[in-house]
Parts: sequence; C-alpha cells; structure tokens
Amino acid sequence: MASSDLEDLCLHINMKISTIKKTLQLRNIGQEPSLKSMLCKIGHEMVLLNDLLNKMEMEVQQQEKLKNLLKELQKSAERDQNEAHHLRENIPPHLPKPSQSCITGLTVKCGEQTKVMEPERAKKSIKEPRFIKEAALITAEEFESVPAYMRGRLTYDQINAVVQDMNKAVVSKYRILHQPLKSMNAAVRNLYHRFLEEETKDTKDRSQRPAKQLLGIQVTLLLTSVP
Repeated sequence: MASSDLEDLCLHINMKISTIKKTLQLRNIGQEPSLKSMLCKIGHEMVLLNDLLNKMEMEVQQQEKLKNLLKELQKSAERDQNEAHHLRENIPPHLPKPSQSCITGLTVKCGEQTKVMEPERAKKSIKEPRFIKEAALITAEEFESVPAYMRGRLTYDQINAVVQDMNKAVVSKYRILHQPLKSMNAAVRNLYHRFLEEETKDTKDRSQRPAKQLLGIQVTLLLTSVP
C-alpha cells in the first residue's frame, strides 16, 4: 500500500474520531440541567429559521413566475409593435384617404378648444388675490434717530403697536375693496360703498408707495400728534 493511501486512511479515521468526540460532547451538554433551556431556545429558533427559509423560497418562486410572465408580455408587446409598424408601412391602396373636410374639421375643433382655454386662463388670472402692502415696523436705530422733543413720552413698542393696528385696518379695508360684489352680504356691501366714497387721490396712490415711505408718513403723523 502506498504512503499516500495510508495518509488518506489516517485522515479519514481521525475525522471520524473527531466527529464521535463532538457527538459525545453534545450529548453530555444536553444532559446538563443548566444548558437544557438554552438548547430548547436554539431548537425553537432553528424551527423559526426553517419556516422563514421556506417562505423565502416560496417568494423566490413567485418572483420567478412573475418574471416569466413579464417576459411573455414583453414578447407580445414587441410582436404587436412589429405588426403595427408593418401595417403602417404597408397600407393597402384601396383604403380611402382622409378628405380635406376631415382635416378642416380637426383644425376648427383645435381652434375652438384654444379659444375656450384662453378665457379660462383670463378668469384664473383675474381671480388671483391682490397683494396689499403693509408698512414695516420701525427699527431701534430709526427710533433713536427721531429727536427727543418729537418722541415725547412715546416708547418704541407703543409706536410699533400703532403701526401694526394701522396695517390691520388697511388690510381689512382693501380686502373688502378687492372682494367681488356678489360675494358680499349687506353689512360688507355698506362698508364697501363707504370706503369708495372716502377714497381720495392719496388713498388711491397708497398702494403705489414704498412701504418705508408709508412708515415715515405714519410715524411723523403719530409723533406730531403727541403733545
């Protein structure tokens, strides 16, 4: 017997002996009370893992079926596309061609649709809310730049509170003026007509003035009105 055969036989015998040792060790471990609960837990996890593998295998099979169906659908779509291309390139000569009246009718319909869409766009642009300018609050630097004899007993917070109240009143007024008459009730309509009667050149030009200019006018009026 050759030396290589003896080495293979020794290796095989050693592997068998190692397997028997491991089996005996596992049997001894299973008989220990402290390790039984751990072995039961491992066995339970192995069962769960086996179930999970079975579910994954079923999912893979379903995905393979879906892939095959998609391939068949792709082949069918390619066949339909080739047939449509062939029909377009080989139109029978005996089929009637589209007349001039049909082409004119399509052109008229497209023009009517364009005309209908243009008034709708105009209505949408009319319904967009208008922007109402508000005066910005004064800064601490602007307040300090006002001479003390003009400020009097007014504080920085008092002036900004008055500016906020004025902004609220102006916004409420111009919201009513920009509101459609059909959507107004009787009370709001009375306010609308009163605001129109009170309109002057200065109030009409108010929306064209910069916010800082409005703030300067308001603060000046406020300061000069204080004794």
